[in-house]
Amino acid sequence: MKAKRINLALQGGGAHGAFTWGVLDRILADDRLEIAAISGTSAGALNGAAVKCGLARGSRDLARDTLEALWTDVGALTDERLAPWLEAFSPLALSHGVEMSPLYQAGDMFSRAVSPYLTGGATEHALRRIVGKLNFRSICSDAGPDFHICATNVRTGKIKLFTGQAIGVDAILASACLPTLFPAVEIGGEHYWDGGYTGNPALFPLFEAHLPRDILIVNINPLERPELPVTARDIQNRINEISFNTSLLRELRAIEFVQRLVRGGKIPEGAMKDVLVHMVADDSLMRQLSVATKTVANPVVMSQLRSAGHRAADAFLDRDFDKVGAASTVNLEEMFG
Repeated sequence: MKAKRINLALQGGGAHGAFTWGVLDRILADDRLEIAAISGTSAGALNGAAVKCGLARGSRDLARDTLEALWTDVGALTDERLAPWLEAFSPLALSHGVEMSPLYQAGDMFSRAVSPYLTGGATEHALRRIVGKLNFRSICSDAGPDFHICATNVRTGKIKLFTGQAIGVDAILASACLPTLFPAVEIGGEHYWDGGYTGNPALFPLFEAHLPRDILIVNINPLERPELPVTARDIQNRINEISFNTSLLRELRAIEFVQRLVRGGKIPEGAMKDVLVHMVADDSLMRQLSVATKTVANPVVMSQLRSAGHRAADAFLDRDFDKVGAASTVNLEEMFG
């Protein structure tokens, strides 16, 4: 059977991007799907770069190995020296344990009060070393899927896409540059912050005519929360979630508008691309996790997130594989009704 071609849109979410690692690992193991293009932001850009790195050299296994090496460097796999009893704890307990630790709380308060331009970039330097291990000759090549990285221009507030030869270590660091933690990344005389403010992830690069209709979004930040946030930390966390989901919702609303025009026969056939939207997420898990483990890479939490991503991708493939290429599995009309 010929593989079905899909585009991937990978959200950012710090170390919670280990969930996306699990999703991608499962998709790469399924030869019924072919990845035609990737758009990624922040952790999504990092995951996308690893996938592109392997697929550009013609190997799904190499893409999976590159993902594993990347997240091992970040700290995703449980160290054998780690106390085995940690594995018995839920990701919820571990995530909130990190959040309540005096060290994390002190660091969080410090980052809100002191400019990153005064503190140096120890974390940035560590991330630069990890990203620098990737094979950028493969990532920047024409082989394999199209690949786009999103960042935010600090001066203009506009989205910036890096693709092809423009992709490098700095582009990925720019896409992941949280302004309270890192100095802005300078590229070509412009300064950039996290791409999540303007495209998390950017969908419009995936609308090109040569690409398939299907876009599979791997969502990390919960779109909805049933409970009203009342603590200062929960309020701040929800503000960040809304901020980082706004651009995605805006593009999904535009897709829904085009779908209505197509269904109503109000635009000529082929005048605009009728995109099919799919989503893999685990909002119930992500709603439980603390924001702390986005910035503090807890190896047990990240290993469990990878497993959750694997299960979520399994569920999507079991439930919706037959609809790929035929129909959206996200009801946008209901979402915006």
